[in-house]
Amino acid sequence: MSLPRPAVAFTALALLIGLGHPLPAAASQPANSTPGSQPVSAGKPGTVGTGEVRTVVRDAVTGAAVRACLNLVPADRDPLTVMGLGEVQQGRYAGCTDLDGGPVAATGVAPGRYHLLVRPYDSVRYGAQWVGPHGGTGQRERAAIVHVRPGRVVTAPRVRLDPPGTVTGRVTRVADGTSVSAAAVLLLPEIQHPKYGSQGVLTDDDGRYTLTGLGPYRWPLYFSGYGLASQWSGATADRLRAATVRVRAGGTVTADTALTAGTVVSGTITTAEMPFYSQVVAFHARTGDVVGVADAAENYLLRLLPGQRVLLRCDCAYTPSRWYPNAAGIDDARTLRVRNSPVTAHFDLTGPAAP
Repeated sequence: MSLPRPAVAFTALALLIGLGHPLPAAASQPANSTPGSQPVSAGKPGTVGTGEVRTVVRDAVTGAAVRACLNLVPADRDPLTVMGLGEVQQGRYAGCTDLDGGPVAATGVAPGRYHLLVRPYDSVRYGAQWVGPHGGTGQRERAAIVHVRPGRVVTAPRVRLDPPGTVTGRVTRVADGTSVSAAAVLLLPEIQHPKYGSQGVLTDDDGRYTLTGLGPYRWPLYFSGYGLASQWSGATADRLRAATVRVRAGGTVTADTALTAGTVVSGTITTAEMPFYSQVVAFHARTGDVVGVADAAENYLLRLLPGQRVLLRCDCAYTPSRWYPNAAGIDDARTLRVRNSPVTAHFDLTGPAAP
C-alpha cells in the first residue's frame, strides 16, 4: 500500500514534467516525413547498434537560437514501459543545446520510433511543446515521429518555440468535494519515489495548483493523489481519450478536476528478500502509460479507475522485475480488466519466471 504523502502546500512557478532538466542525450521527427539520413561518422560515441538525432531550436517568430532541452519519448507501448523508481515517463534519451542555443544532438539512441518533447530553459519567454512537422503541439499523438536506425544520423524537424501560457485549477474528491492537498499535476506520468516525492506540481492545502511554461496548444494533464485513482483530464485512464486544456500565450486558463477512490487491485508478494523500496506499477494495456503505483511489502494495494485493462509489473526483488502473474517480459504478461469490483492479483517471485 502506498506510503502517505505529506500535505505539502506548493504552488509551482516552473514547468512540470520533471523539476530539473533531462540527462544528456536526444531529439525527434515526423511519421509523415522522411528527413535526410546519413551514416554516423566513425569514432562518434554510441554508434554500435545505435543512432543519432539532430535538430535546431529557434524562436518561432524571430528565428533566433534558443536554449532548450529535449527528450526522445518512445512512440510504442513496450519501450515506453522501460522506467523505474523516481522516473517520469519520458524515455531515457535526451539532450540540451549549448549556451548559445540552436543546434542539439542526441547520440547513442536505441533504434525505434520516438516523439520529441522540448522544454526551454527560459520558461518565461517560451513554452514547452511536442514537436510537430510544422510547429508545436500539446498532444503527443499530433507530434512528429522520429525513426532512429542503427548507425544513422537522422535530422528531425526544426523546433520553433512559441510564448508560454499558464494553467491553474483545483483538485477535489468526487466523494465529498473536499480539496486534495499534495496532489501531483504533470504532463507525463511518473513512478514516484517514496523518499523524494513527486516531480509534479503539487496542490496546496486548498487543492489549488499553478502550472506554467506550457506552449499555446491543447494539453492533456495527468493528476495523481494519495489514496485516489490517477487520471488524465476528463476523468479517464486512457490518454488518447483525455479532455485537453486549451493554453493561450500570455494567458491563464482554469482546469479543475475531481479524483475518485477507484477500484482496489491488491494481492500478496512472495519473495526471498524484498528491497526497501519496492513497488507494483500498473500500465495501461493499450498505451503503456503508467496508471497507478503502489508501494509494496508482503502485499500491495492499487487504486485504479474502472473501465480499463492494465498490465502489472512487480519491482519487488533483487532480481529483474516480473510481470503478472510471473513473466520476465511484457509480451508474456496477463492483462487484467478493471471493473467496479475489487481485483486480486498475487505475485510469487520465489522461483524462475515462467517461460
